[in-house]
Amino acid sequence: MLTAGFAVVSLLYATVGQAGGTAFLALMAFASFPPGEMRPTALLLNIVAATYSTWLFNRGSHIDWAKLKPLLIASLPPTLVGASIVLSEDIYHSVTGIVLLIAAVVLMIGRNDEDTRDRTTPLWAAISTGAVIGFVSGLTGVGGGVFLAPILIGMRWASPKQTAALSAPFILGNSAVGLVGALHAGQAPSSQTWLYALGALAGAIVGTRIGLRWLSQTATRYILAAVLGLAGVQLVAFAAG
Repeated sequence: MLTAGFAVVSLLYATVGQAGGTAFLALMAFASFPPGEMRPTALLLNIVAATYSTWLFNRGSHIDWAKLKPLLIASLPPTLVGASIVLSEDIYHSVTGIVLLIAAVVLMIGRNDEDTRDRTTPLWAAISTGAVIGFVSGLTGVGGGVFLAPILIGMRWASPKQTAALSAPFILGNSAVGLVGALHAGQAPSSQTWLYALGALAGAIVGTRIGLRWLSQTATRYILAAVLGLAGVQLVAFAAG
């Protein structure tokens, strides 16, 4: 049942280029995973889901590597630093949940003009944004896509569809570095991670193809807002409980 849950989460998140780290953590909290296993397990599942999505987006030439490069490179060192810190579970749930809820609201009320051209991303803004997101993603173990996506769309640095394509490799890079940091901090993934990874991969395969073939820019934007909102509510609820 838990593997099926990871598959469903991965499918939903993959439609908008996300790996599902926040919901993976929520499922593990429901299943009473030891706190030390949650972050590295979520990061491993992120790597599995994001690897497939990145491969598919890249094969279809959907990834703007020039736009992604400064964001990703600037994020990796802070990700390693953040991942080496073991955060209090309650603090993580509260802060991350509130941030995701704010991001969901921003996406819902923002402009929805599909024909509006994307702005050029200033280099200094890309570097500073990548560095901050990298640290937070390493600290929390969510891969960073849920923080990157609303910024790209809200600042009009990328369209919703392009944001989905940029998020997958960003999550992959940050999750890989974050896992190294988490292991160095003494945390280890669940012994059943290989089974959960099969579910995450199956969900990513279906979800990414749905996102590429059938979702419009507007649909992608609203589904992403719903995903962020749901994850935010889950995390705040855990903190309150």
